[in-house]
Amino acid sequence: MTSLLVHGATLLTIDPARPDPFVGWFTVGADGRITAVEEGPPPAGLDASEVVDATGRIIAPGFVSAHSHLFTSGSRGLGTDLALYGWIQAMTAVTEKADAQDIYWTTRHGAQDFLRNGITTAYDFTDVGLRFEAQSTTSSGYVGTIPPVEYQHAQLRAKVDAGLRHVHSVMLAQGAFSLDEALDHVDETVALAASVQSDLHLGVAVSGTVQWAESKATAELEVAAMRKHGLINQPHLLETAYGVQAQQEKFAWYREAGALGPDLVFGHFIQTTPEIIAEAAAAGCGMSWQPMSNGRLASGVASIPEIRAAGMRVGVGLDDQSCTDVADPFSNCRFGIYLLRATHRDPAVMPVRDMLTLHTLGSAEVLGISDDVGSLRVGRFADFLVVDPRDPDTGPVWDAYGTYVLACSLRNLEQVWVGGRLVAAGSRLTDPEAGQVVAEVHGRLGRLAAS
Repeated sequence: MTSLLVHGATLLTIDPARPDPFVGWFTVGADGRITAVEEGPPPAGLDASEVVDATGRIIAPGFVSAHSHLFTSGSRGLGTDLALYGWIQAMTAVTEKADAQDIYWTTRHGAQDFLRNGITTAYDFTDVGLRFEAQSTTSSGYVGTIPPVEYQHAQLRAKVDAGLRHVHSVMLAQGAFSLDEALDHVDETVALAASVQSDLHLGVAVSGTVQWAESKATAELEVAAMRKHGLINQPHLLETAYGVQAQQEKFAWYREAGALGPDLVFGHFIQTTPEIIAEAAAAGCGMSWQPMSNGRLASGVASIPEIRAAGMRVGVGLDDQSCTDVADPFSNCRFGIYLLRATHRDPAVMPVRDMLTLHTLGSAEVLGISDDVGSLRVGRFADFLVVDPRDPDTGPVWDAYGTYVLACSLRNLEQVWVGGRLVAAGSRLTDPEAGQVVAEVHGRLGRLAAS
């Protein structure tokens, strides 16, 4: 029997195979996946365990954040006037003292913050448990001893317990240990993640560290981990506006290591050249764009029109909650549109419909998970948002995409569903432990700061 029937809403399916928007209906099976999507009213006699009349609402897929650091959710308001490396050091000053239980709760706090705000899937760069040292605006690195793999795995458990669909990314550690030890840590992470029985867990990925590395061997290590386990790799690269030449030279490390290809997704990719863009595009690489955090940290404006024109896949992320400040995907869309239009002085440089597509299906395609999330299509998980443009009222809906992206915001977000299950109504989560998560984070970070 059908588990859920939703009808009456204007649907933004983000399905390239069919025109939208349209007023219609869809059904969800017991496995949480969509079983039908059609225009008009549902057929008479269609039985469902639960029926949602969404008349007057706009429904779209849940946002997919292609680049996130969930453990930073309790570190907002730090390093407010610093660029990337100084900000990281300020932001991690408290969490660098965390143990596995502390990092579990901060990650779960970040995951439930995402869900409340309409982000139903996230690529999560987990905290590896090393201390970050910023020697200058152009030089930085991680130091310390790799903690037990349970520290890293606690962050995976937190996402599952919160109800957030995710790709779980482990950083290839840098520090006073051998490269073999770093690879062993990835092996252990992959093995432990394989024991998780949840459709919320969409896989493990590598978080590349060439940006902070001192040797080309790091790129070779990343490739070894990717090939051994069949993982994608999303390295932070060409991000900060300082030390641009050194960053650009490290792009060659990936070429020489044989890393360039569809399973390499560059995080940020701002300080590029036409030659770098052309080479990455020809190899099939993707990129993740973080408009709000790039602005907050004065990193610059990514060359999105040129990157898309070259044929690169582009996804969009919310990045650290401590540098996006408010994890608001509606604002992230608008900020991206406004940045590009102002920079290029051309309103056509980023159409509204394209921006929403990049933050949903585009992110899913970059991460290799578009068969599961990113659109309202048969076979995909029923991860969707119910947005009411009349509460508060935004006026007549002349263009559903225009209203949804430009006029609606978190205040219009009525419901968030994951796998056909309601996880948030307004700002209130259905998770009965949501209040405990908040109390744990405040108590634990307070104690860590005092220590």
